[in-house]
Amino acid sequence: MIAAPAIVEAIIRRLGSAVVLQPTGDRIPTVWVKKDHVHGLLHHLKHEVEQPYKMLYDLTAIDERMRTHRDGQPPSDFTVVYHLLSFDRNEYVRIKVALAEARLSLPSIVDIWPAANWYEREVWDMFGIVFDGHPHLQRILMPKSWVGHPLRKDHPARATEMGPYQLPPEKELAEQEALRFRPEDWGMSRARDDADFVFLNVGPQHPGTHGVLRIALQLDGEEIVDAVPDIGFHHRGAEKMGERQSWHTYIPYTDRIDYLGGVMNNLAYLTAMEKLAGIEVPPRAQVIRVMLAELFRIISHLVWYGTLAQDLGQMSPVFYTFNDRERAFGIIEAICGARMHPGWFRIGGVAADLPHGWESMFRDFITYLPPRLVEYDREVLQNRIFKGRTIGIGSYTVDEAIEWGVTGPNLRACGFEWDFRKRQPYSGYEQFEFDIPTAQTGDCYGRAAVRAEEMRQSLRIIEQCVNNMPEGPYTSDHPLATPPVKARTMHDIETLITHFLSVSWGPVIPPGEALGAIEATKGNNGYYLVSDGSTMSYRTRIRTPSFPHMQMLALICRGVMVPDLIAILGAMDFVLADIDR
Repeated sequence: MIAAPAIVEAIIRRLGSAVVLQPTGDRIPTVWVKKDHVHGLLHHLKHEVEQPYKMLYDLTAIDERMRTHRDGQPPSDFTVVYHLLSFDRNEYVRIKVALAEARLSLPSIVDIWPAANWYEREVWDMFGIVFDGHPHLQRILMPKSWVGHPLRKDHPARATEMGPYQLPPEKELAEQEALRFRPEDWGMSRARDDADFVFLNVGPQHPGTHGVLRIALQLDGEEIVDAVPDIGFHHRGAEKMGERQSWHTYIPYTDRIDYLGGVMNNLAYLTAMEKLAGIEVPPRAQVIRVMLAELFRIISHLVWYGTLAQDLGQMSPVFYTFNDRERAFGIIEAICGARMHPGWFRIGGVAADLPHGWESMFRDFITYLPPRLVEYDREVLQNRIFKGRTIGIGSYTVDEAIEWGVTGPNLRACGFEWDFRKRQPYSGYEQFEFDIPTAQTGDCYGRAAVRAEEMRQSLRIIEQCVNNMPEGPYTSDHPLATPPVKARTMHDIETLITHFLSVSWGPVIPPGEALGAIEATKGNNGYYLVSDGSTMSYRTRIRTPSFPHMQMLALICRGVMVPDLIAILGAMDFVLADIDR
């Protein structure tokens, strides 16, 4: 991204000398402000500036207490970081607030963006930073009984640092009591006028939740009055693990975030990392990345297509779509050696060049799949029962979508033609011709129609990759690329030692920070990485699309029936590990 001096000047005019500017590796305008000014500034950026920053893209924090390279930054024990996105400007702005350990509090911005609710709860859960005025500030990913804040640097990073787990009777009773359902704890009331509400738990083990997700429903008969998701069952500390793995060895961990997206996760992470390192990826490697990323988009959408139909009572489509997914996995396995989680992208390129016969495999697939998609559309999208279950269900407008941080097909289903591959191209996407499918209804059917068409557009991109695959290296010759080029490995002892250290420890990335954001299978996936000049990340922040999408569930479920909830969840296309990380 190119820096936007206009917005920086506007902030300086508003706050004067209280502003501190920070250069970053991604060139996103980054401004430090005092905690007393942050609420007013964020309100100003959303509502008052020209071409406003309408989306709260992300909100997170950094424990700065062990960081050594902070040149030009204000003193800070903890830093809260706001990423805002302006669609009119097509640019981000990053607002930072420094906090002292003795005064870890900020005003809540839930009154500005409702999407800030879960983000602020997560920052409190992980770092212990209080947001004054938050309506429901409690743990969101960790159990209620958890002691400590896991993303603080003094919190253990491994189970071996914590001692054996014990469950004496008194603790067991306390844990069970913490699980007791009380509607008031969830912001719900037990009755209205002369009627009592019914409360229903959906999940955490329920086929319609597509994983370990619990939803507490407040019902008036069969009508949903409120729906409160309970997440965190799939939380595995992916961001914490990013602080103890080398830059290189963390790549396979990213596969497990959106575990249906495969190498798409690698691409988001490496986009940010290569900005930090200043690595230019060769054209052949870029096209290979695009080709495999689009194949995984199809793989993910095939799972979604079949399971959504199954959720609504159609038994046959899921068997057909999973069979086609197996064909695609055959290509992935032939190229990468693994299927769902190949972890095949590397810093500066990919792990190996394409094998002999790769072209014929892709050509067979892009010839085979289009007639199948026509058949699926006839079986599913044109089915009158499917239409009856999805048209007009779970609708929201473009403004509501932006307000809640919705991206990807769920945003385009509202009629907003926004795709990060087109608007903020990465990995050479600007060289490809493809359309951006949209719908106008913003309902479950619109979200389904957009994804069905996206598979055809992915096939178009793959075909262009096959027809125009560049010659040249599949990885960069940059000294920080991993694994490093071996051309001079045995020339002398110094080059041998350098190569050995680069392979075993991984590269030392220069101090700095960068955001890499891509159009992933379910929406925008962004990695915000902070380097302290080490072989490991100082802070790895993963902004996933499923997290804000699930937060919006209550808004689009109120007033519908219980079976409609299953349609809404299926059409949303989320992954629990993408929510919980």
